[in-house]
Amino acid sequence: MQREFYIQMAKRYGWTKRILGNFIESQTYEKYLLNQTNFELTLPEERKIQAKLAVKDEYTFDFAELSPEYSEHELEMQLINHVREFLIEMGGDFAFIGNQYHLLVGSRDLYIDLLLFHRRLRSLVAIELKIGEFEAEYAGKMQLYLTALDEQTKLPDENPSIGIIICKSKDKTFVEYALKRSNAPIGVATYQLSAALPDNMKELLPDPEDIIKKLKIFEEQ
Repeated sequence: MQREFYIQMAKRYGWTKRILGNFIESQTYEKYLLNQTNFELTLPEERKIQAKLAVKDEYTFDFAELSPEYSEHELEMQLINHVREFLIEMGGDFAFIGNQYHLLVGSRDLYIDLLLFHRRLRSLVAIELKIGEFEAEYAGKMQLYLTALDEQTKLPDENPSIGIIICKSKDKTFVEYALKRSNAPIGVATYQLSAALPDNMKELLPDPEDIIKKLKIFEEQ
């Protein structure tokens, strides 16, 4: 099953041998199958699968050189300074637009940590970075960002924007509840600073039956 997943993804995204090796080492297979989004409820049928493939459950930022007690700003700057590695880790179809992207809503200034563009989805992708655990208010703030992006920044021929909140940790059940009522397409992921797969992550791997179902979806695309 795992081998078939990497074959299909390499074909789809044109991964080189080196990039494929990096994705295998960083457990990309498991991370895509575990991702948490509300895309099933917020996106049209023709965009759901591609959007799910655009979000991992966990990202590995092992290229980041951070101090022991780093801030969100420091993490953001490390991703900018290693933007090539960052975009590869995001999945290959992303283009970088800017950081601290400014939006004006009424008299309020909003700043999106990172703004990307997904070529296959033809969507702006807003990314918020949090160095702590996921909180429900992050989803509400992201919904505001996406509304503003669609009103002010999105081009007429582009699809509605999506958001990815990347936190240091999350409670999966809490995330599920927080996203359920949101009408904006949002994914919630975590990040780690080394390539090792934590033991608690291994315990959350899907059952073989779930893997078979998901691979069938990939093969049909």
